[in-house]
Amino acid sequence: MISKGELKSIHFNKAGTTPAIYPFNLPFFKTRYELDIHPQVTFLIGENGTGKSTLLEAIAVASGFNPEGGSINFNFGTRESHSDLHRHLATHRGTHKHTDGYFLRSESFFNVATEIERLDTDENGNRLEGAGIIEAYGGVSLHEQSHGESFWAVFMKRFRGNGFYILDEPEAALSPSRQMAMLIRMNELIDKQSQFIIATHSPILIAYPNSLIYEFGKQGVQEKSYKETDLFQTYQDFFKNPDYLVGHLLKE
Repeated sequence: MISKGELKSIHFNKAGTTPAIYPFNLPFFKTRYELDIHPQVTFLIGENGTGKSTLLEAIAVASGFNPEGGSINFNFGTRESHSDLHRHLATHRGTHKHTDGYFLRSESFFNVATEIERLDTDENGNRLEGAGIIEAYGGVSLHEQSHGESFWAVFMKRFRGNGFYILDEPEAALSPSRQMAMLIRMNELIDKQSQFIIATHSPILIAYPNSLIYEFGKQGVQEKSYKETDLFQTYQDFFKNPDYLVGHLLKE
């Protein structure tokens, strides 16, 4: 739980697991026993299917968050689809107690927005004006905004600082310029003693300085510097000569 302090490392308990069955067949679980977590920002990157979102979800559930997302107080289920990995995850925490926290995942954010509307409605189906949960998000229904604007409302309004924030592919709803603005917002929140763990495909977000980047792949997980990552190098190669690369891909 958040009240136990900032996350310093996670440890994998492999006792009682079946290596051939998901999620225990994922390369990072088979090859590592622990991962350190940065006190400010830890990024999980890599190709689809390498387990970064599965691990992020397990960290969130082991920290007391609802598998579909939301704050530590959310407790609802649309469809139970999370893995058992959290049962084999031990967390090592420090002494700094965060007072805020949020698990934001792009794939189930619609469900969180729907739950907020349900909680903000009285027994007659009327919205609770001025005292509902949505007030913490700026007072406008998340369903009445674009996907990007509703995400942005979470970053700008709901995140208060001194928080433990777990984000799964936040760039899915954000334009490149908004991703750059997110770096500014992250820095503001980090200055207020916040900690982030982010799974992402964004070369913009992982540029945040002095962060810890884990790259997930078929061989397991490796710590990388920004420019060493496949993510950075892929984008760099593309923008060097996009016409040539696209032409080559289409010929293939």
